[in-house]
Amino acid sequence: MKNINMKQEKQRSETLPILGGLLLSGLRPLLAIVLALVVSSLLILAYGKNPLTAYAALLEGSVGSLASFANTCVRTTPLLLGGLGVALAFKAGLLNVGIEGQIYAGAAAATAVGIFPLPIPGFLHLTLAVLAGILGGVVWGFIPAYLRAYRGVSEIVTTLMLNYVGIYFISYLVHEPSPLAEKETFFPMSPPIVPAAHLPILVKGTSMHAGIIIGIVLVVVVFFLLKYTPFGYRIRMTGQNPEAARYAGIKVNALMMTVMLVSAGFGGLAGVGETLGLKLRLFDFFSNGLGYDAMGVALLANGNPIGVLFGAFFFGALRAGANKMQIVVGIDTPIAQVIQALAILFVIGIGFAERIRRTSQEKENEPALEQVPQE
Repeated sequence: MKNINMKQEKQRSETLPILGGLLLSGLRPLLAIVLALVVSSLLILAYGKNPLTAYAALLEGSVGSLASFANTCVRTTPLLLGGLGVALAFKAGLLNVGIEGQIYAGAAAATAVGIFPLPIPGFLHLTLAVLAGILGGVVWGFIPAYLRAYRGVSEIVTTLMLNYVGIYFISYLVHEPSPLAEKETFFPMSPPIVPAAHLPILVKGTSMHAGIIIGIVLVVVVFFLLKYTPFGYRIRMTGQNPEAARYAGIKVNALMMTVMLVSAGFGGLAGVGETLGLKLRLFDFFSNGLGYDAMGVALLANGNPIGVLFGAFFFGALRAGANKMQIVVGIDTPIAQVIQALAILFVIGIGFAERIRRTSQEKENEPALEQVPQE
């Protein structure tokens, strides 16, 4: 028996190299980012430019000054809020592909409250506008949530289709004769949000609004919810094995619907930040794929809320620093999207390799376990 245990420990030490230790310790996203930057440096070299100079310009454009850092935080906010929504659903075994549509729905609902002066204190007007935006996302996610939980319809299909409905419905709302449309403008938009419903600006002279603080607070809330509460345990158990969760007495259908609605609410909140904090109007086609980038953030973080925070900041920094890199080095801004895509591909590839490694290790341990004498 002792020899068998020693053999198993030796197998574990041989099949868990330094790289495997890094992966198991949660550094998979960081490794994927490093690999993405290395491969992108080869592309920059092929472009005839110096990668070190390019990355230095990228860093300066994203965090090199207070204004640059504020710009990065502004770009991080919708990715952070949307990414949290995707990550939460992911933990329950669901894939909310509808963050893009929920961003539009939340922005429209917040705008509907924010453009009209109300005879109430400013903080209450802002609160109502924010809650309306969250509710808009929840309403937009209700049909996919119900169909997935109680009819078994794939949430991927329904949320994806509703993205286009949301985008073009909001496009209709900002065109005349809609009551949300500004009259006689060069571009379809709503009237301006009244000052009472603006999110507070954190750094004077910049667009950095309170949405980033809301996002960071929600990261902490979601992390503790998933890790240290009974509700979080039920979410994780449902995501890992729905049938076992049902056997344990968890109401899986109701839980799935609840998680999908909360996830959609995060999407609506991301839209709130874009209208009440940054653009201060509802514009036609304003999101430009933020919901899909938020999915990339959640995938990069493997559904970990803390990882979503760092992944969103990384993507936000790429977006903020790409213009500076173009000015200094002459590399087109789409290189930022290339780096994002490579990071996601690498994190998927690393996860796949890790799964193969674990499967191989389990097969190697099976003969040793079979030799254990029965007591």
